Amino acid sequence: MPVPAPETKVVTTWKVACDGGEGALGHPRVWLVIPEDRGWVECGYCDRRFVIDRDHASANH
Repeated sequence: MPVPAPETKVVTTWKVACDGGEGALGHPRVWLVIPEDRGWVECGYCDRRFVIDRDHASANH
């Protein structure tokens, strides 16, 4: 059984940045692109999940 992501953020852009959100305790900033077919992506450092809000997403990817 998969372990749920520690935190889920709903976003309106297909490309998102993640730095762990912990200031000095975070991780290097990484840019993630949400695959259109799946609709979510997880950060490889902190496992934060970003889910696209398709109803309010910007058209550019």
